[in-house]
Parts: sequence; structure tokens; C-alpha cells
Amino acid sequence: MSKTLVITGSSRGIGYALVQLASAAGHQVYALSRNISTIKKTNLVHPFSIDITVKNSLESFVDQIQKDGIQIDALINNAGALINKPFSETTTEDFFSIYHVNIIGLASLTRILLPLINTKGHVLNISSMGGVDGSSKFPGLAAYSSSKGAVNILTELLAEEYKETGPAFNALALGAVQTEMLKQAFPGFQAPVSAEEIATYILKFALEGQQFFNGKILPVSSSTP
Repeated sequence: MSKTLVITGSSRGIGYALVQLASAAGHQVYALSRNISTIKKTNLVHPFSIDITVKNSLESFVDQIQKDGIQIDALINNAGALINKPFSETTTEDFFSIYHVNIIGLASLTRILLPLINTKGHVLNISSMGGVDGSSKFPGLAAYSSSKGAVNILTELLAEEYKETGPAFNALALGAVQTEMLKQAFPGFQAPVSAEEIATYILKFALEGQQFFNGKILPVSSSTP
């Protein structure tokens, strides 16, 4: 059965792979990104140039899909920002820019779309193993990993707040995936998983995972701890 998905950070990496997989499976996809030049518009793929940190940008998108009478089955909050810099060299502006995208923008988009999300639907936040308590931590990622820790806690809180009404909220904490962002974080490192491979897993979980999980932060990584 065809579903309607909203996917952020859809112009490259995991987000781009998700758009391609979901549309190939016959689903309607609203592909959100600041730069949508890489996303081809089709009868199933609807690219929207949106900055999730800008209120007017979000409102413009919501106005459009409300006019179209769209009900969302799955929101995949995949957009993310990263900075790799020793903590002593970071600035308040560095932290604000990362948190603005990774947590404030995510929360803002989720909040404004909630009235349009199917009560049996799923809000899936793409997090990181770096934000999971007890996992391996890496120098230079203080802003990024701590913001993903905030995403994880927000996911748990929203699941609790909406447990009686829906939708469900979960997060997948990803390990290393071969993307442009990984190259930025760990230059020269070769991840064991491609964007396409992890996107296959994410799409299936986004469409089915709420039947079995709510308020869970699920590690998706072959590494230990």
C-alpha cells in the first residue's frame, strides 16, 4: 500500500538514497532540503527547498501540503549538521549552528507537521551512536554528538507525551555509514555500510517499526561498544 513520507536532508547521502528507494517502492515522497538541485521531481517525488531553521520556510511548506490535503504516514528527520573541531577551538556560534539544525530545526518541523501526521504514523529521528550513553566517543565531535544526545532524549519525551494519541516516535542511532558527512568527520575512513544499504533498513523501519517500538533509541551499528 502506498504511503506518504516526508524526508529531510534529502539532497545527498542517506536522505537521497531514502527518496530513491521510497519512490521506487511506489510511495509519495516530500523531499526537503535547502538545495534540491540533485532531486528530480516526478509524480511520486515532490522536492521542496526548505531551511528547517527558518520559521517562514516551514510555514510555506505546511501551507502547501495542507492545500493538497496531504496526510503524512512517516516523517523521517534525517537532516543534520556536523563540525569536526577540537572543543577548545569551538565557539558559541559553532555550537548554536549545530544545535539549530540537529535539535531545534528537527523539533520545529516535527511540531508544525504533527497535525498532519497519521495518528498511526511514525516520526523517525535519525541519530548517531555518538549520542548514545556508553558508546565510543571521538575528539572533535563535542557539538555534533551532544546534539544527537539531545535528539535521543527529545524522542523519548515526545513518545511519552503522545503515547495515548499517536503518532509513535523512535530514533535510529547510526554507526559509521559511508556518506559525505562521514568524510568530514573522519577523513580517509572507509565505513562498512553504504548510504543505500542503511537507507533500505531505515525505510522499512520508518514504515513498520511503530508497530513494535515507541520511544526507543535503537543502535544500528556493527561496532562495539
